[in-house]
Amino acid sequence: MTTLAKPATRPLRSEFSSGPCAKRPGWSPENLKDAVLGRSHRSKLGKGRLQAAIQATRELLQVPDTHLIGIVPGSDTGAVEMAMWSMLGPRPVQLLAFESFGKDWVTDVVKQLKLPAEPLEAPYGELPDLTKVRKDADLVFTWNGTTSGVRVPNADFIAADREGIVICDATSAAFAQALDWAKLDVVTFSWQKALGGEGAHGVLILGPRAVERLESYTPAWPMPKLFRMTKGGKVTLDLFEGATINTPSMLCVEDALDSMGWAASIGGLPEMRRRADANLGALAAWVDKTAWVEFLAADPATRSNTSVCLKVVDPRVTGLSADAQADFAKKLAAVLEKEGAALDVGGYRDAPPGLRIWCGATVETADIVALTPWLDWAFASLAQDQFQAA
Repeated sequence: MTTLAKPATRPLRSEFSSGPCAKRPGWSPENLKDAVLGRSHRSKLGKGRLQAAIQATRELLQVPDTHLIGIVPGSDTGAVEMAMWSMLGPRPVQLLAFESFGKDWVTDVVKQLKLPAEPLEAPYGELPDLTKVRKDADLVFTWNGTTSGVRVPNADFIAADREGIVICDATSAAFAQALDWAKLDVVTFSWQKALGGEGAHGVLILGPRAVERLESYTPAWPMPKLFRMTKGGKVTLDLFEGATINTPSMLCVEDALDSMGWAASIGGLPEMRRRADANLGALAAWVDKTAWVEFLAADPATRSNTSVCLKVVDPRVTGLSADAQADFAKKLAAVLEKEGAALDVGGYRDAPPGLRIWCGATVETADIVALTPWLDWAFASLAQDQFQAA
């Protein structure tokens, strides 16, 4: 067996992690020199930067003026938890579970909140039957499955005259895919995904129907301070005007402002989406001509353009035990990391074994193109070592 020659060039930036994701092109710590450090986040200057981050989010994501935007603790997870613990209960609950985080929300609703709920499930690589979504129930779902590489193609499955509220975990969809604001009552994401920002903070966006639910319903369970969004039966508007529940990192806030400033400078949301689509396209062109690999998401209409998941389909690998297949995938990612060609591209721990390559807008298409020969080389080298006896 003749192994492939090692590629002559590497991606200029080999950060393909699905979170925290690659910083935006041209990023430097010097960009954060004006961060409000050593000052209270409640000072006029500190609160002004938080308000600026909220306004930049509204403009870049094209969030309607009817919606509230808040910066909350706990990354995207914290934002989703705030919404579920504060709003679920008065109606039946449905949850779409087609990857690990969607399954986490099922656990929280069923085992922690102990609510009667209907999980609509699908294996990794597929979507649940969206025709089963009811308009009289509350719905919790991930728009883009970060760990499965599967996304909903649109919000057509959500009734315009729905009676329940819709809570959408959009953390790896925001800034890369078209969110239907008229269909989504709660939207959450974190800066560490498509913006390439820092972790620990989440963004919580509430539409009018979510606000009405908060002001008309009081959960039966105790509400931790970090989840409280109302006072005296009214939404605490300060939270959505630059105040925060706990102390935020102003360095992270400045970094998010820098990322959104870059995004605005290149053409805003349309260009962010175009860049992600171009990255997926470059990877798809390679997959189409490569025999040993396929997308985990078989249907192109449901294929993520950010957290792109790949599976090894070479018969020599698929003929191995499940543990051996997982070991092969881990070794494949390790070879790429050792060579400095791709960092943090192993599949998620709960997902089928394979690779996961971030293709969001902060990644350059030229780096995706430069990565693909390394994927072939790493596979050929590892396969030669493992199967040469055969």
